[in-house]
Amino acid sequence: MSRLSRRMLIAGAGSAAAGLATGVVAAPAAAHDPGELPPGLTTITPADPRYADTQLRGYNKRFVGTPEAVRIVGSTEHVVQAVREAVRGGKRIGVRSGGHGLDGLVDDPAVKIVIDFTEMRDIAFDPVRNAFTIEPGATLGQIYRTLYYGWGVTIPGGVCPAVGAGGHFVGGGVGPLSRQYGLVADLVVAVEVVTVDAAGIVRAVVATDNPADPNYDLWWAHTGGGGGNFGVVTKFWLRQPGVRSTNPTQLLPKAPGGYLVGRAIWNWSDMTADAFRRLCANFGAWHEQNSAAGSAGAALYASMIAPRIENGKILISGQVDPSVPSQVTLLDSFLAALGVGVGPTPLIVKTPVQPWLQPTISAPDTAVSMGILGPPRSKTKGGLLKKRYTDEQIDIAYHHLTRADYAHKASVFTIASYGGRINALAPNATATAHRRSIMLGSVFSCWDVPADDQRHLDWNRAFFRDLYASTGGVPAPSDANEGCYINWPDVDLVDPAHNGSGVSALELYYGANLPRLRRVKAKYDPCGVFQHTLSIR
Repeated sequence: MSRLSRRMLIAGAGSAAAGLATGVVAAPAAAHDPGELPPGLTTITPADPRYADTQLRGYNKRFVGTPEAVRIVGSTEHVVQAVREAVRGGKRIGVRSGGHGLDGLVDDPAVKIVIDFTEMRDIAFDPVRNAFTIEPGATLGQIYRTLYYGWGVTIPGGVCPAVGAGGHFVGGGVGPLSRQYGLVADLVVAVEVVTVDAAGIVRAVVATDNPADPNYDLWWAHTGGGGGNFGVVTKFWLRQPGVRSTNPTQLLPKAPGGYLVGRAIWNWSDMTADAFRRLCANFGAWHEQNSAAGSAGAALYASMIAPRIENGKILISGQVDPSVPSQVTLLDSFLAALGVGVGPTPLIVKTPVQPWLQPTISAPDTAVSMGILGPPRSKTKGGLLKKRYTDEQIDIAYHHLTRADYAHKASVFTIASYGGRINALAPNATATAHRRSIMLGSVFSCWDVPADDQRHLDWNRAFFRDLYASTGGVPAPSDANEGCYINWPDVDLVDPAHNGSGVSALELYYGANLPRLRRVKAKYDPCGVFQHTLSIR
C-alpha cells in the first residue's frame, strides 16, 4: 500500500498542450481517430463474465491474478481516472500491455487493480513532433505490419509478435535487428506518463529527450528502466537518433529487403561432451570477433537452441537481409565457422529468400514450437555476456542437458546475439546500462502440467546456479558477465537462496545507472504508488 492510501487526491491531468514542446505537464493527445469513440473506462470485476478472459491475458499461466477489478482503458484520461481511483482506495496497481511479463509481477496477489491497455493500440505518424506514436497496447506484430505497409519502416524489436509495446519498449527492447539499429528504447524520443506526485496529484506528463526539458530524467528512465517503476506510460514517440528529415519514410529503420535464414542442425545422438564444448566455443568466438558496432558481422543475428537431449536436435540459426551486399556471404561464412573441429557434420538448411514481413509476424508461439499445447507455464533465467562461456561452463550445460534424472523436451539452453549498434552508446546515455555485451544466454523451461512445476523449476534453477557458480549463482558483473536484462524478469534474484553474489537484483539489471534511476523514482513516484517485486525503490 502506498503512502497516499489514506489521502483524498486532487484531480489534475495537466495544463496546456504547450507541454508537448516544453516537457511540462501536457494535455494528452487524442488516442483514437476523430469520430471513433474509445471504449471505457470499462471496469471488469469477478462478477463479470469477461473477468476470466482478462485473467488469462497473462502468458505465463504459473501466475493468474485475482484483482478486485480490471480497468480497460481507451485514452490517457481513462488512465488518469483509473490511477486516481486506485490510489484513493489504497489499491496496489498493476499495468498490462501485451501480457508477456514472465514472472508474475502483474499477477501478484498484492495487485488489486489492473490497468489493461488491450484497447489502446494506435500506431500513427505525428507531424507535430515529427515522430511515430505508438500506444502501449499495440503488439509487436501489429507494429511491424502497420509501419511496414504504411511507410516501409520498422523497429528493432523482438521476435514474438504477441508482445506488447508497453513493457517491451521501457525495458530496452532487443531483437534480430538490434545489432544493426540498436534497442527499441534507443529510438524513443518522448513518452507520455501518468504520474502521482507527493501532493497526491495524478497527471499526464510528456517527457522528451531534450536536455532542456524539465522532465528529461523521466524520459531517460523510460529508455531501459523497466516497467511499473515511475508511472503508467500511455504513449511513445519514436524516431531514429540524428535523423533530420521530415519525411516519415526516413525516420525509422528501413524494413529489411527480405528474409533469409540459414540453419545448422546437429543430432544429439552424435554429440559428445567434447563436440558440444567445441560447438559452443565456435558460436561464442564468432560473436567475439563480429560484434563491434558498425562491423559487417553486426548485420547477422544468430541464436543457438540446445534443448534437452530427448528433444533430439541442436539448432543454430543465422538471419540476414539478403538485399544488402555481401550478406549472403556473411551467412555462409557464419554457418561454416560453426562446425570447425566439432566432429559430427551438421545438416545445413537455407530457406529460400522470402519477403520480410510475413515470416516476422507469423513466428510461432515459443511453447507451441517446443511441443507444449496446453496453457503454457514457464521459467526464464538469463544473463548478458561480454565473452563466450568457458569450457567449464559448457561442460556444466552439457551435464544438465543430458543428465538421466530429468527429462523434458521443452527445457532448453539458449545463446543469442547482442552487441553491434547496441554498444555504440555510452552506458549512461540511456537507462540501459549494458552496452558491452555480445550475447544473451538463458535457461528456459516451459510446460503445461501444474503438478510438474517444482520438477521443472528445480532443474532450471540448478542449471543456472551451476552455470554461474563462480559468481554466486548469477551473472554478477565480471570480466565475462554484465548482469541481467530487465525484460527477462527473474524474482529469484531477490532471494539469497538463489543469488549468493552479494549483488542485488536491481544492480544486476541496472548497473551503474541504478542511483540515477532511484533519484528519478524519488522525484516522480515519491509515495511508492508504482511497485512490484523487482521495482526500483
